[in-house]
Formats: sequence, C-alpha cells, structure tokens
Amino acid sequence: MNALTAKLRSSPMMARVAPYFIFIALTALQGYFGEASKYWFYFAKTIVGAWLIWAILPVVKEIRWTISLEAVLVGVGVIVLWIALDPYYPKLMQSGGKPWNPHQLFGAGTATAWFFVIARIVGSTLVVPPIEEAFFRSFVYRYVVKEKFEEVSLKYYHFVPLIVTSLLFAFIHREWLAGILCGLAYQWLVIRRGHLGDAITAHAISNLLLGLWVVYKDAWKFW
Repeated sequence: MNALTAKLRSSPMMARVAPYFIFIALTALQGYFGEASKYWFYFAKTIVGAWLIWAILPVVKEIRWTISLEAVLVGVGVIVLWIALDPYYPKLMQSGGKPWNPHQLFGAGTATAWFFVIARIVGSTLVVPPIEEAFFRSFVYRYVVKEKFEEVSLKYYHFVPLIVTSLLFAFIHREWLAGILCGLAYQWLVIRRGHLGDAITAHAISNLLLGLWVVYKDAWKFW
C-alpha cells in the first residue's frame, strides 16, 4: 500500500488521473464474473475509491468539501432536469444486461438487497463525486488549456475546455444530454469558487437524490 500511495502522490497528474481509471476498471468488471459480481464489485470499488481519495488528499488540495447555497441549488436543479428530461431524448447504449436492481437477484426486501442499495447510494454520494471532480474539473479542464495544468487557475474560464470536459463527462453516462448540462453546471461552480468543494457537494446532492428517487419510484433504469 505504501508503494501505491507513493505512486499516486508522485505527480499532480497521477493523483488526479489514476484514481479515476482504477475506478473505471473496477466498474468494467461489474457483472464479469456473474450477475452477483455486479453488486460485489460495486461495493469493493466503493471501498477502494474511499482509500484512493484518502491517498490523494495531500496532493489534490482543492478536493476538500465545501457547501454553499449555489452548490445546493445546482445539486437539486441538476437532478430535477436529469429526471424530467429523461423521456424526451434517445439514450446512449450501454452493456451490462439486467438493470442494477439487487431486489431481483437477492430477493425483494431482503437484507442483502438493501445492503447493496445502501452501498450504491453511499458510494455514489461520497466516493464518486471527489474522484470524478478531481479528474474532469481539476485535471481535464485545465489540461486542455495547458499541459502544465496546475499553472491554470481553477477560476479560469475558456469556452473550449468547458465544452470538451462537459462532453466527455456526458458520454460516460447513458443520459448524455442531462450529463452535458450536469458537467456545465459543476464546472460553473468550480470557476465561480476556484476550488472543487462546491462542485463535489452539488455532485453528491445530485447522486443522493437520484438514488432516493430510484428506490422510491422503483426507477432502476437510472442505475
């Protein structure tokens, strides 16, 4: 672990890029070893993701959580649009077989099913936002501007990296249109504040509310 921690902290780029791709690699393995592995790998990548965030904190100082009225409004507004727009545009095709619904595999209302539901909500709320914001908003946005990206202020506005980053963020989601709007909104918070804190909070609120909506409405297609 010490060697891996040292590697993650070895450069500003490594600290922001490696956690994201480790997370993506674990995501790709979900369901690879059978239907149940989809849920166990999500739980595992949440644990790994939490450790990765801890490992890069000394290097990615802008990753600290903050909260503001704007962050709350963006977080809520984004997910309202995400759900409201859903019937009105075609989605990207994604592999993975059955919808992510542990109640179907482990039994409706069972402790195991609820364990994985809670694990997904916790992971998407607390682990996904810091990793994705560090990669997209801190690294990709600034790297498009300049190879020595740390020399670019987080408050710097430029149309090209704004569009590039938002498009890249959108196309890792099935709901690409909502993803574009989401990426634009989170980047606006970063540019406005000069750190990732508000964007992380907004991202966390969006993911939390979506998770609660999925459970409340049985809208498993959003997962």
